[in-house]
Amino acid sequence: MAGTGSAVRTTHGTDGSHHPFRTGWTAFAAVLMIFGGAMAIFQGISAIAKDDVFVATRNYVFQFNLMGWGWIHLILGIVIALAGFALFTGALWARVVGVVLAGLGALANFVWLPYYPLWSIVLIAVDIFIIWALCSGADGRERA
Repeated sequence: MAGTGSAVRTTHGTDGSHHPFRTGWTAFAAVLMIFGGAMAIFQGISAIAKDDVFVATRNYVFQFNLMGWGWIHLILGIVIALAGFALFTGALWARVVGVVLAGLGALANFVWLPYYPLWSIVLIAVDIFIIWALCSGADGRERA
């Protein structure tokens, strides 16, 4: 009879092996990715719609077309938000894609620094926190 009870626990996933959210960090990263993607979408729309909203510093090392970067932020934001929704499935590929996209988002916001420095720093911090949450939540073993 004792063997039947342990088989039932494994089947229902109470040991954490079958549950999509082994820890709360995956859900937290998914919510942050949806938030960060939405903010990148708003960055992209504002850069595409009105170029004179942003003031670029002169003689900055990275000088790019603001409208081009607006399209990059818009597309990247959509993909990041979709990957955030995919994280709710608990799939390993969604975690890997989330880490890669958060890294690309941090890089894009680093290059965006001359246009909107404070907001770029906030979104870089969000992207780094997403990477940390996705990498630290990968261990399925619960500690008692």
